[in-house]
Formats: sequence, structure tokens, C-alpha cells
Amino acid sequence: MDFGGGGGGGNELHNNQFYPCEESKPLLGEMSEGNNNTKLGAGPCKRSLLHCSSGMRYKLLQEGDIQVCVVKHPRTFLSKILTSKFLRRWEPHHLTLTDSSLASATPTGYMETSLSYSTIEDLQLLSWDNAPKYCVQLSFPGGTVLLQAANSYLRDQWFHSLQWKKKIYKYRKVLNNPSRWDVVLKEIRALVDMALTSPLQDESIHQAPLHIISTLLAENTNLSTQDHENIIVAIAPLLENNHPPPDLCEFFCKHCRERPRSMVVIEVFTPVVQRILKHNMDFGKCPRLRLFTQEYILALNELNAGMEVVKKFIHSMHGPTGQCPHPRVLPNLVAVCLAAIYSCYEEFINSRDNSPSLKEIRNGCQQQNDRKPPMPLRLPAPSIPISSPTPSLPLSPPPSIVNSSEILVELERNNNSANAKRKAGPAGGDSEPNLIDCLLVSPALNALSIQLPAQADRVLGCFALILKMLSDYDDWRPALASLLQPIPFPKEALAHAKFTKELKYVIQRFAEDPRQEVHSCLLSVRSGKDGWFQLYSPGGVACDDDGELFASMVHILMGSCYKTKKFLLSLAENKLGPCMLLALRGNQTMVEILCLMLEYNIIENKDTQLQIISTLESTQVGLRMYEQLCDRQRELKELQRKGGPTRLTLPSKSTDADLARLLSSGSFGNLENLSLAFTNVTSACAEQLIKLPSLKQLNLWSTQFGDAGLRLLSEHLACLQVLNLCETPVTDAGLLALSSMKSLCSLNMNSTKLTADTYEDLKVTPKGRISRIL
Repeated sequence: MDFGGGGGGGNELHNNQFYPCEESKPLLGEMSEGNNNTKLGAGPCKRSLLHCSSGMRYKLLQEGDIQVCVVKHPRTFLSKILTSKFLRRWEPHHLTLTDSSLASATPTGYMETSLSYSTIEDLQLLSWDNAPKYCVQLSFPGGTVLLQAANSYLRDQWFHSLQWKKKIYKYRKVLNNPSRWDVVLKEIRALVDMALTSPLQDESIHQAPLHIISTLLAENTNLSTQDHENIIVAIAPLLENNHPPPDLCEFFCKHCRERPRSMVVIEVFTPVVQRILKHNMDFGKCPRLRLFTQEYILALNELNAGMEVVKKFIHSMHGPTGQCPHPRVLPNLVAVCLAAIYSCYEEFINSRDNSPSLKEIRNGCQQQNDRKPPMPLRLPAPSIPISSPTPSLPLSPPPSIVNSSEILVELERNNNSANAKRKAGPAGGDSEPNLIDCLLVSPALNALSIQLPAQADRVLGCFALILKMLSDYDDWRPALASLLQPIPFPKEALAHAKFTKELKYVIQRFAEDPRQEVHSCLLSVRSGKDGWFQLYSPGGVACDDDGELFASMVHILMGSCYKTKKFLLSLAENKLGPCMLLALRGNQTMVEILCLMLEYNIIENKDTQLQIISTLESTQVGLRMYEQLCDRQRELKELQRKGGPTRLTLPSKSTDADLARLLSSGSFGNLENLSLAFTNVTSACAEQLIKLPSLKQLNLWSTQFGDAGLRLLSEHLACLQVLNLCETPVTDAGLLALSSMKSLCSLNMNSTKLTADTYEDLKVTPKGRISRIL
């Protein structure tokens, strides 16, 4: 059926009271259709409007089933038909509300051709008094389309959806060809008001106007700064509950770069960025959201107060309480910081990618034409104009500056010489060199430095300081450590002294945190990879002190690591020299490390053992701890030689001091069965229990023996076969240490904090050693 045919249609229905439902706001100066002043006599057919103030909310319809009737006649005769007993025939159709027209899935009968929104002159709600039929009337030149729904709610949903589609079509068409920007600004405000007052509750209701405006801005790039600000202020209400689309993000980024001190940045962009940080789930799906957040923070940094404003913003994102209520804020902030820091070194990275890689140098297999082309460096424009254009990096760097290709060639040369001293892996392996192998360079490269442009240097300082601020919040520190554990920064950043110096504060905060979930992230994420512990240890590229940070990391890791021997073995293999140097300077932590290496027989070479002993005897604290070690070793040998009873039960209510006094009063080298059940002993008594080399059965039922004691027992009591931990405060962290006890075959963990996962892990220990678990 042709809906574009001519015919009368300017007069309203007689004998009916109606209320036009089009908004009275103009579209580029046009007045809305309908005559609000027409008043006619009452009749059996009434027209009414469900106002938005009624509180009803509807989902925007895209398609649906409905009855259709089309009446081609002059509108002056419509009242006769509507008041008749029998209406014209109805056809069922599945209608689709496209962006430009109303179309049927079966284009036959009344809906043979689609009905364009531009041809719809009027849109009304209809109802009958005697036999209610829930209808929507669409008036077009030459006739009327009636849509009959099953109930009033569905009728109103169709009405508001059609009304929205018709209006958004008009705004899209009008704003596609702007003529006067003062009128365009009024239409943008009208469009925003329409979206805010619509009873439709759908994401597209707010997104459609934003997309129209972003398209308008993308096609008109010659706007003045004032026009920019006016448009931003006009669309601000829509951004309170919606992310800006990508093109709009680019527009916002441009404004932040060109006018960072504008009040629009503080008043309008702040709630938008706060919402992005609180609710964004993946910057990978919309990287321009991340870029907009980055440019906003840089704009804050350009204000008079500088980083103080940034600090207040970070604090506002965390909240005043000790626990941030928004779990997405930290990961989103870290993602923004990582991307910004990466952009500072992007030109170095592009130069590296276009030069032979480390693997290429080793294998000589990639041709020049196979390499990736360099990518342009994207950095925010400097706030102060530069009189003469200069490249961001010198084309011919002075001798103190080495470009990235020279860095990698020299690093590879040193890496090859270092690998010659190690056990070689599989021939022709494809694995990349270790991170520290790439960064630990010979003394000839100690003067290596990377010089950044001034703007990139400010970006680096800003976002490095944000990482520092994030590490100051106790509730954020575990997640931050986990995010930074697999080192996410490029090699160029780790070779830059300023960056590693800035990041040292964050690593220090991790090393000071007593929670194992935090300081354990200092170690590598898996075997064969290097972590912050290796990077900031003496000899590492990031170490700029005398080993104080390294000593702090070792101290905290030794206090929580249940695999003490394994950790000591790794230190002996890789960091024995720095440990001895720090012990020689009186560092108590390193003195303890050297004593433990001797006590656990970590060092097999006799000359190295003598060198460690000489180092310990060279300081007062070292001499004292070495003498205590010798006394413990003599006592152990004395116990082993003297023998003693094989079974012993301590009285209830005995304490750690009582056990120590008892074991020091006689010989217990043959003691095999010890019961401390229902006593008051704690983990501190483990220092005495490890002096019983023949102990096979230990009963700790209903004591205060905890995880720290279990870790110590697992390292020393190699003969222990039966262990009763019923009603003790041990947890998974300590119980997992028992998996290293090769002789343990019976374990009672009733009424402990054992979880199902740890229970399963203990059941599947190698060769099924623990055959009985209670």
C-alpha cells in the first residue's frame, strides 16, 4: 500500500477531544505538528496521552506482533468510521521499527510498503468506551494507520517507541546538515532534554543522541573553542549514566590537550571519568575511554596545584573509608598508568621493533622486509607552543645517549657471554632471553641512559606518582602487587634510571607489607622468569642503593616462606656475593641468612663455607650469631650421642618455657614419641622440637601450635611419621608445608581451618606418602 499518496488531512476529527503528544520543542525553528488550541465536542471516541510523569517505564521496542488496519480517506470523515459498530478488517503483522521506517516482515496487504517516519504527520493514542480496543493512530497524507495491541501497556510501549524513532530520525536528519551553530546548539539541548524525559528505559535512549552528536562533531572539525565548551556542557546530563562513544572520547581528548585549564575539565569531565573508572570492565573493547581518562589526568596535572589535584582525585576515587567500595577502580587506574608509561617509551620500542630483535641476532633468521614498520609516537601536545619544530628524540644522539637498537645489540653481546657460564638449554630453543639477562649489562654499559622528551618526562612523572599513591592504600596494595607481579613494563622503561627510581617506592611498600599475598609478589610469577626481587637486588639494573631494599625484601620473604631451604638455595646460587657483602657491612638480616646457609648445609664447597665463616666473624653481630649456631650444633650432636628415653608426655598446662627447661635438663637423642596434648605450648616450642632428630610421633592436640611452627618442623624433622594437629589454629598456609615431609604417613587435622582444596592436595602427595588423613 502506498503511504505517500496525497489527500486532505489538515483538519482534526470532529466530535472528539484530543491532546497532541508531540513535544512542543522546535527542530531547527520548525514548530511541532498539531494544533494545541483545537477544542471540539465530546464523543464516544476519546484520545488521551500517557504523560511521562505517570511513572511508567517501557523498554524500547525494535519489533513485535500487532494488528494493523489502514484507512485511506480524508481525515474529516474519520470520526464516522471510528464510531461505527464494525471497523474495517485487521491484518496481523510482525512489524520492525528500523532507523528510518516502520516495515513488516511479510510485506503484503496493508504493509506492502514500509511507512517512513518522515511521512507520519501525527501520532495519537485511541480508546473506545463501549468495547475497548487498544490502538495507536498514525496519520499520513491521505489516510490513517491503526495499530491494535493486546493491552494498554503494550499499546503505550508501541506508542512511545514509535514516537522516539520518529523524533530521533528527525534530529539525525536535521543535525546532519547544520547551517547556523547557534540554532544547532538549541537543537542539541532539545535532543538531550528529550532523551532525559523519555519514559523509555533502554541503553540506546541515551546512546543514540550521543552518537548523533559525536557524528556531528566528527564531520565539523573547524569549531571554535567556545563552541566546544557549549556542546560539552549541553550533553553533560547524558554522560552522568553513560560512557561517551569513541568519537566523543576523541573530542574530549582534544579539549583536554588544548584547554587543560578550562573549567569544563573539572566540572563536566570529572564525573564522567569517575564513572568510567568505577564501571568500565575492559579498556581493550574501548581503548579511547582509557585514552580520555589519561588525557583528563594529564589536564589535572597542568593546573596550578599540579599533582595535589591529582592526589585529591585519586583519594576521591578510593573514598574516605579504609576499603574502596568500587572494585574496578584500581585495575582501571593501573591500566591507564601502564598505557601512559608505555607511550613515553613508544619511540624507543618502535625503533627496537624495526631493528633486529634479540632472537633474530641469535638465530639470524628474519629478513629486513619481514620486520614490522615503525609506529608513530603518540604523546600529548605540549602546553607551551614551541617556536621551531624539533624532533622528539635527537636524530644523532650524543655519546651518553644510546638508542634502543644499540642497547639490544650490546645487551645481546653481554647476554651471550653470561650464558656461556651457565648450563645451556635445548639447542636452538625459541624462548626469549630472560629479562634480567637483557638488562644486567657489563660495566661498560653502566653509563647507559635513555633521554625522554620534556613532555614525555612529565607524563612519566605524573603516572609514576599515581602508582606510588595507589601503593599507599592498604586495601589496594594486594591487588596492585598482583597486577605488577608479571613485570608489565617494557625493557626500555626498566633500563631508564629515572623510572626505576620512581618505582622503587612502590616496591619498598610491597617489601614492608607483612601480608604474604603482597610481598610474595616480589618474586617471579613462575620459574624461569625474573621478578622485582631480582631487578632490585645488588647487580640488578634497578638497584641504586647499597642493598637496603634487597635486605628488606629478603627479610620479609624469609619470615613467611615455608620453603626456606629452597629460597636459601636460590640465594646461594644467584646472590651469595651481595649477601656476604651486606653481612660484612653489619646487616643483621644477611648475617642470619649466612648462618642459616651453614646450618642447613646449603653450601657444599668448603672454601665458600670458610669465606662465609670469615665474613661472620668480621662483625660483632655476625660473630655472636655464629657462636650461637655453633652452640646449637654442639647441643644437637650431644643429644644424638647421649640417647635417652623413647617416649615422653608433658603434663597439661605446660608452657614453652617448661618444654625448653625439660629438654635442656637431660639427653633426648632417642626420643621417638612426644605428646604435648592439652598443653599451652605455641609455635615457639618448634625451636626445641627440631633438636629431636629421632622424633617419629608428635601429638599437639588442643595446643596453640600454629603455621610458623609447622614450617620449621617441615624443614628439620625428616623422620616424623605421625602428627596430630586436632583442635590447633593451623591453616592452609602451614599445612601445605607438610607436603615436603617425605616420612609423614599419618596426619590428624580434625577441628582445624583446613579447606577442601588443601585436603585434596595433601591426599595426592607424591607416591601417596600420607596414607591416613583424619
